[in-house]
Amino acid sequence: MLDVLIVDDSAAIRKILQRVLRQAEIPLAAVYEAGDGAEALEILKNQKVSLVLSDINMPNMDGLEFLTRLRAEQAWAKLPVLMVSTEGSHAKVLEAVERGASGYVRKPFTAEQIKEKLAGLL
Repeated sequence: MLDVLIVDDSAAIRKILQRVLRQAEIPLAAVYEAGDGAEALEILKNQKVSLVLSDINMPNMDGLEFLTRLRAEQAWAKLPVLMVSTEGSHAKVLEAVERGASGYVRKPFTAEQIKEKLAGLL
């Protein structure tokens, strides 16, 4: 059973991602939600999660800054982070991977795409 953190400034997308994880038959224990990278870091200080799904474009702290701060902490250095974003430019995808993203899925996505990406991470 996985504890998952979903980071996206859209509450609707966070709900959709939860549903997609269930459709992809990912065994979920707890699902935590954050509206931006700063909120996500606060949650991670108090909750142990096995997987993070994060958007890139968010207010306050975007997904790339969140990734950088996450990877700077020893405790979270190996935490799988799947970026889920409308940001499709090759440069952004490359930057996310360089900053430590474990994988990348473009919105709109299917349950099958999420399942496929997570299969290699979990």
